[in-house]
Parts: sequence; C-alpha cells; structure tokens
Amino acid sequence: MTWLLAFWRSSIGGKATMAVTGLLLFGFVVAHLLGNLQLLAGPEKLNAYAKMLHDLGPLLWVARIGLLLVFALHVATAIRLSRHNKAARPVAYAREATLQADFASRSMVLSGLSLLVFVVYHLLHFTLGVTNPEHFAKKAQGAGGFDVYSMVTASFANPAIATAYAAFMLVLFLHLKHGIQSLGQTLGFHHGRYTPWLKTLSFLLAAALAGGNAFLALSVQLGIVGGKL
Repeated sequence: MTWLLAFWRSSIGGKATMAVTGLLLFGFVVAHLLGNLQLLAGPEKLNAYAKMLHDLGPLLWVARIGLLLVFALHVATAIRLSRHNKAARPVAYAREATLQADFASRSMVLSGLSLLVFVVYHLLHFTLGVTNPEHFAKKAQGAGGFDVYSMVTASFANPAIATAYAAFMLVLFLHLKHGIQSLGQTLGFHHGRYTPWLKTLSFLLAAALAGGNAFLALSVQLGIVGGKL
C-alpha cells in the first residue's frame, strides 16, 4: 500500500490515475446513456431494463459504490494535481494562452465537483427516492414494482427538474470535452497533425453523450415521451 500511495502522489502516477479513472467513468457514461435510451422505446423496454439491473442483486450496489469511489478518486487526484501545479509555479504566467490553460484546469476541478454533487443527487432522486418521494412511489405501482418509466416521466414532467438535469449535462459536456483532449495528450497524441482531430473528436463525443442525456431529460417537456403531461 505504501508504494501504491507513493506512486499516486507522483506526477506520473497522478496522470495515470486520471487516465484510468477517466476511462472507467467515460465507459460508465456511455453505458448509462445506452441503457437510458430505452426511455424512448416505451414503458416495457425501460422497465425490463430496470428489472434486469435489479436482478443483479448486491452486485448492482457493488458497482454503484465502486463507481462512486472511482469518481471520488478522480476528483481527489485532479485537486491534488491542480494544487501541485500551482505550487510549482506560484507566479502568474505572462502569456495569455497559458493563462487560458490555467483557467481550463481550474474549471475541470470545479466541473468535476459539480458532477459529483449531481451524481449524489441523481442517486437520491431515482435510486433512493429521498428528494422526490412522490415520484419514487410511482415505481412501485407497476407490475412487480418496476414501473421506472412512470417514475422518470413524472420527474421530468417537472420543468425545474428537467432544466436542472439539462444544465448539469452542459457541465458534463465541458468536462468531457476537455477531459478527452487531456487524455489524448497523456497518451501521446499532442502533435500538430493529431491535435486538431483530437479536438474535433472530443467535441463530438462530448456533445453526443451530454446532448443525449439532456435530450432524455427534456423529452417529456417536449412531448416526445409520455405525451404532454
């Protein structure tokens, strides 16, 4: 454990931790969106998907807790690296481009913390039913207690909730866009020939994932899912 902690505290270890945890979280975002797209297919598809996850039993909570730990490690490492970079160069940069890079780094920490808050709220909302028990109660009204479709549509029928989810997806877009570029540079794609392609790819991937989730959050308000409630 001592050598592992020492590796994490090193510059290379910190970057490796950011890369690995970032890839794991990126994979989760992709899988989460693909699963939630069942909302567009109607109640049967989404409820069957929810039941499939529920049938995993304790493994589902192991995965949830594991993802939260990965997320926390990702944010903690980002904060440590940011502090290390500031300590290594306490004097402000003279060049404007470098100042912009510093602002992007600070934004990544803030957006990461914001997304961690959102994940906790998301679990309290849809998984534990703490924040909106009236919506969560609709889950148990279906056959077998898996009417997730009614719970989701009732939640997103609330303009404030739908707007809040969509706003957090904008934060996700900014975080993913910069994070994918940083990962590419860590893997050695920082080159005059590859950097423009990497920027375009990061924009498209971030827009697809964040935009897809935002669209689902606004789908009820748009009358695409569940009719105009």
